[in-house]
Amino acid sequence: MQQAEIYEFLEEYFNNNQCEIVDRSPGHLKVQLTIDMDKELMNRPFYWHYLEKTGGIPNPASITFITNKEKAPEGLKGEFIHFGSPRLHQLFQSTKKLAGFVRLYEKTPVMPNKQTSLFPWLLVNIKISYECDQKKDSFRSYGLNLINGGMKEDFFDRLLTKELHATIPDFTFTLTPIIKPKSGVSRILNSISDELRQEEHEWATEARKRWDEDLSLLDAFYSEVDELPESYHIEKEALKEQYEPRISLEIVNGGIIYLS
Repeated sequence: MQQAEIYEFLEEYFNNNQCEIVDRSPGHLKVQLTIDMDKELMNRPFYWHYLEKTGGIPNPASITFITNKEKAPEGLKGEFIHFGSPRLHQLFQSTKKLAGFVRLYEKTPVMPNKQTSLFPWLLVNIKISYECDQKKDSFRSYGLNLINGGMKEDFFDRLLTKELHATIPDFTFTLTPIIKPKSGVSRILNSISDELRQEEHEWATEARKRWDEDLSLLDAFYSEVDELPESYHIEKEALKEQYEPRISLEIVNGGIIYLS
């Protein structure tokens, strides 16, 4: 995940949670939290408990996030946020909790004396983790038409170009899905698995080479021992845990989106 993508994610996250962005540059965002988002992110339960008991005036925190030190104002004090930072992980977890599933409807131009049909699409945002002694995460977004089974990648980006609402607009009606959402999720995951099997995984080959090198050193260390002790098997298993290549899929969030 690049720093520019993190900047866009922060914008989207705080705008969707009604937090005002009070200052910005190409390298930073200063956000005024709402009461609910302060409770969600700032970990100060005793402060809020005290206010609720005493009837005090709430003062939600503001946070300055720096995504690019070179593009942020000189001398700006704030929290540098990058992929792998605890704060970004916290925001990902919060996104899953607050927006694990949505149902949205596209607003279309009103046609006189005519109703517009809206097709159900399944939106699934997925994190793909490539893991060995190193780790790389990739985020992808898929859309599956629940009428005809058509699938599109980068679906979330496509949705950004449309006007979506939580309630169905006037003069529209929804079509009943033919494909069940659970089945749709399985189709998407199977498609990703097929795609991953066809990729060239050089990172996994390199990890196995490093694994073999460390295993050779371990064997050499115990080469003069007549009977291998328990510690050898523990260390060998630890090397497997450290180096063995694996790919995991995690659904971050999703929803049903009705589009014209």
